[in-house]
Amino acid sequence: MGLFGKLVAKLSRSSITPLDWDEARKELLASDLGPTLVDQVITSAKKLRAEDAQSGLTSILTEIMSTRSREIAYQNPLSVFLIVGINGTGKTTSAAKLANSLHKSQRSVALAAADTFRAAAVDQLQTWGTRIGVDVITGKDQSEPASVAFDAATFAKQNNREVLIVDTAGRLHNKSDLMNELGKVKRVVEKVAPVTEVLLVIDATTGQNAMAQAKVFSEAVDVTGLIVTKMDGSAKGGIALAIEAELGIPIKFIGTGESIEDFAPFEPQLYIQSLLEG
Repeated sequence: MGLFGKLVAKLSRSSITPLDWDEARKELLASDLGPTLVDQVITSAKKLRAEDAQSGLTSILTEIMSTRSREIAYQNPLSVFLIVGINGTGKTTSAAKLANSLHKSQRSVALAAADTFRAAAVDQLQTWGTRIGVDVITGKDQSEPASVAFDAATFAKQNNREVLIVDTAGRLHNKSDLMNELGKVKRVVEKVAPVTEVLLVIDATTGQNAMAQAKVFSEAVDVTGLIVTKMDGSAKGGIALAIEAELGIPIKFIGTGESIEDFAPFEPQLYIQSLLEG
């Protein structure tokens, strides 16, 4: 059953008791929506008539979603996308999945392995690059992330690539480190080409931790969109709605499985429909 399926069922009755509303509130709170958003939804839902339950909730949820564009921003001749997020969210895999998606749509792509603090991330990206047929630019062990990103941007420009996807470091201990590192990467890359997207990767199954990460990253750098991973494994899934509602950052892509193909543009209406399923 979708996140709001039980609420739709309750609203469709001829009368709803205070106990029903209490139950609905507890169910939604357990789904990572957060108290402010839950109260907003409940307050709006109380105004709906039984026969308008489905369409009314669809409208309520649609209004909550971000109004910012979900389209990817390109700038000729070369666009740079920074992929940011903490380790363990599927950041490096998401960078590869995005590269694969763009490559299949006939865009020329290169990847930069700038998560230099984690050797496994560099190896992982190289493996993905070989598999999908795109160049992966790496540095020496413990290279400065900004240095790798700059070299990659230079390579991409000289070799007529349309898009460079930079996998940034995911192990930064505090907001100050984060701002300094991402700021430096962005500055040096933009000496070569514009950063048109900063995509934050969050794990849908981590609940309010994902909200906390989104807040920190959005304060450190201008996040243009979200990639939400493990949307297949999250029975809750409410955190995606909560982040859009509170921070206004649009979800641009979702990861729905382990395969390189399990990656797609986010479609708000399909998402809302899944939340309302009985």
